[in-house]
Amino acid sequence: MGTALVYHEDMTATRLLWDDPECEIERPERLTAALDRLRQRGLEQRCLRLSAREASKAELGLVHSPEYVSLVRKTQVLGEEELQALSGQFDAIYFHPSTFHCARLAAGAGLQLVDAVLTGAVQNGLALVRPPGHHSQRAAANGFCVFNNVAIAAAHAKQKHGLHRILIVDWDVHHGQGIQYLFEDDPSVLYFSWHRYEHGRFWPFLRESDADAVGRGQGLGFTVNLPWNQVGMGNADYVAAFLHLLLPLAFEGGYHLESLAESVCMTVQTLLGDPAPPLSGLMVPCQSALESIQSARAAQAPYWKSLQLQDVTPVPTSPSTHSPEGRPPPLLPGGPMCKAAAPAPAPSSLLDQPCLCPAPSVRTTVALTAPDITLVLPPDVIQQEGSALREETEAWARPHESLAREEALTALGKLLYLLDGMLDGQVNSGIAATPASAAAATLDVAIQRGLSHGAQRLLCVALGQLDRPPDLAHDGRTLWLNIGGKEAAALSMFHVSTPLPVMTGGFLSCILGLVLPLAYGFQPDLVLVALGPGHGLQGPHAALLAAMLRGLAGGRVLALLEEDSTPQLAGILARVLRGEAPPSLGPSSVASPEDVQALMYLRGQLEPQWKMLQCRPHLVA
Repeated sequence: MGTALVYHEDMTATRLLWDDPECEIERPERLTAALDRLRQRGLEQRCLRLSAREASKAELGLVHSPEYVSLVRKTQVLGEEELQALSGQFDAIYFHPSTFHCARLAAGAGLQLVDAVLTGAVQNGLALVRPPGHHSQRAAANGFCVFNNVAIAAAHAKQKHGLHRILIVDWDVHHGQGIQYLFEDDPSVLYFSWHRYEHGRFWPFLRESDADAVGRGQGLGFTVNLPWNQVGMGNADYVAAFLHLLLPLAFEGGYHLESLAESVCMTVQTLLGDPAPPLSGLMVPCQSALESIQSARAAQAPYWKSLQLQDVTPVPTSPSTHSPEGRPPPLLPGGPMCKAAAPAPAPSSLLDQPCLCPAPSVRTTVALTAPDITLVLPPDVIQQEGSALREETEAWARPHESLAREEALTALGKLLYLLDGMLDGQVNSGIAATPASAAAATLDVAIQRGLSHGAQRLLCVALGQLDRPPDLAHDGRTLWLNIGGKEAAALSMFHVSTPLPVMTGGFLSCILGLVLPLAYGFQPDLVLVALGPGHGLQGPHAALLAAMLRGLAGGRVLALLEEDSTPQLAGILARVLRGEAPPSLGPSSVASPEDVQALMYLRGQLEPQWKMLQCRPHLVA
């Protein structure tokens, strides 16, 4: 299975026929610029190309009224004056004789992609379409949108494929009110939108775009709005929204042509499994972003158990500027800017310096001392044959008695060879094995080797009976997180230990509420994941952890396993590290009181130093 790219050149046919400054930005170049960039980067060639088909009348009728579909069909024979008059009946819309054909193709592209993914023909995909769809309503065009492509695709997935839980993540500068209206009473569709709002002063100027619009009837809690009330939100603000709002709920239950083309390329690269580039900038969410996140969490808490165990007290925010007389006065261009809070002093200036990783020639390598014939790997995952020089391996092993045995020395040589390949940019990620008795010493060598051969900041997530090496310098270059310690303890801002949660819900809370905020705040350029003696993780849980950490350091993740680990575990991790989705964790569960207590204690201890742990703003007296 691969990645599909659905497109049809006819979708460039519709264009504005008269002078309208509000609508002139919706033009064919929005598609052609994105497609040209995909071709320049060689990404289109790596995808399975599908030509979009037209959605049928019945498929359009899944969310739109027959009268509205008929109205749009009639635009095919209208003259320019009639088209302009009809367009004036809607908000920010224009019609063209090709609109009906183009809009049917846009909706059909989404349907084709849903069918391809759900039948197993592809793993994932991107539909490159216009006109867009998320503002369109049951009987009204709106905001350049004619048919609601995403809503039609979701309804189709329910009707044809029998899906019962669908998550729609709407990432756009504007609120997708059309999708919200269509599913606000439907508990089978969880709709999440983050959008520019500015207390109601930004289009579409709707009260129901605010955080307290949470759905209605049976759909209460299945509409999640995250309104940004200032402009200039950065990486830290979006990551905070992911970790503290979107992902907990998801687990429980662009008009600028240059930036648009670039974002399409990054989306396709991610779908293809390529590692994400390192995030730039200081990872400190601004106060306005935290206000919005906390307001949304407070509004959603009555409906989600994962939020009820946390402090979701709403914070006072600026009042909405909606008035019964009509639209609020527009803001000056740009709007109020979001300024990040001043960061706490860090022991090393390295936290302010982004680390760039070279593009690897090999995505994932597995280095095992004795490859198991039962180990099944994807075709493009390489089984490493090479090993570091014997003299060099012995020099690194000499301080550790547990590395003196031949099998431990052999495993260390393979790990050093793999690690050098990652640090040199030859390999992106890898898996290495070591005898259980030498796990701690091997991890110590891996850390020291990484720090001395190019890694500026190294994140080590150690699971099981693995202690922080006593000779590891306290210089802020290493963040040590131990999951499986006897008790929750923050020995320093760079040395954290927590017991392994007993429930899946607790494990998810630990990853989303502690590990990832610390990791993104630290911004490592190399990640080590060590599954040591007694780590206690099932394959799906280990795979999820590796998949989540793959978003860091340009995907440079090295997993260290015990030699007696099952071939299935190595296989699952190899598939995840090359970009495949992790397997399901099974039925969801709530974190135990003990797990919640440990998590809240550590967050309280570490929040002053690690701002990515914040999910509510600091109130000034």
